[in-house]
Amino acid sequence: MTPVNASLRGLEHYYDSVPRAAARTEDFGPLTLFVRESPGHPYYARPTLDRTGPAATAEDVERVRARQRELGVPEAFEWVAEVTPDLRAAVEATGLRVHAHPLMIRAEGTPLPDPHPAVRILGPEDPFLAGALAVPHVAFAAPGTALGEAGPAELAAAITARAAEVPGAADRIRAGRNVLAAAVEDGVALCSGMHLPVGRVSEIAGVGTLPTARRRGLGFAVTAALVADARARSVDTVFLSAGDDDVARMYGRLGFREVATALIAEPAE
Repeated sequence: MTPVNASLRGLEHYYDSVPRAAARTEDFGPLTLFVRESPGHPYYARPTLDRTGPAATAEDVERVRARQRELGVPEAFEWVAEVTPDLRAAVEATGLRVHAHPLMIRAEGTPLPDPHPAVRILGPEDPFLAGALAVPHVAFAAPGTALGEAGPAELAAAITARAAEVPGAADRIRAGRNVLAAAVEDGVALCSGMHLPVGRVSEIAGVGTLPTARRRGLGFAVTAALVADARARSVDTVFLSAGDDDVARMYGRLGFREVATALIAEPAE
């Protein structure tokens, strides 16, 4: 593993900690596979924390992929390029496609905008919890920031399809492991996102806007609300991975600065 600065080292420990609350681990030497044991989005494999020794090879990646296929979970890998630079070649040698995303940490002292009137933090019994959990799935099915056609009808279908995930999400909110924010208007969750605090570090993740509600600043407002909540919880390090450079510029207005590159590998479509 390449020597890294203190900020990235802290993120590596965070990345290793978060899935363990809902997953078991399987050891593949230089790689660790996280296997989710409760309803929710499947996890991935990533470099084994603090491991010394040879870097992962294509054969190591193939062994993990075979196990993922056996388990019926996505053949997915996530890591930070600057921490484990050799993994990309090994992953690509097996035919997986690698996507790069700006990894950003928020600079302390950057002022936040005034709260948006439609945005709030959701409790475990909030009537819009199911909608807020479903919005990102509709949003990410139509990538980008342009206006799209998917709207309330598609959201309603996603709420029904993902109903089994709601009780577990409510439990994680009660336990303080997840904090969910949403923009709600006319009885519909239009945008949502979450942060996942572990100690004094938290990642903002899953910020997505219903395609018919894009270009209104709702993703910006939800992210700002999540930052404010993290600060209120005495979180020192707030970070995220931006979907692309355009989204990264939006996050830059909230004080986020690019520090590295987050890589995600999955089968080519």
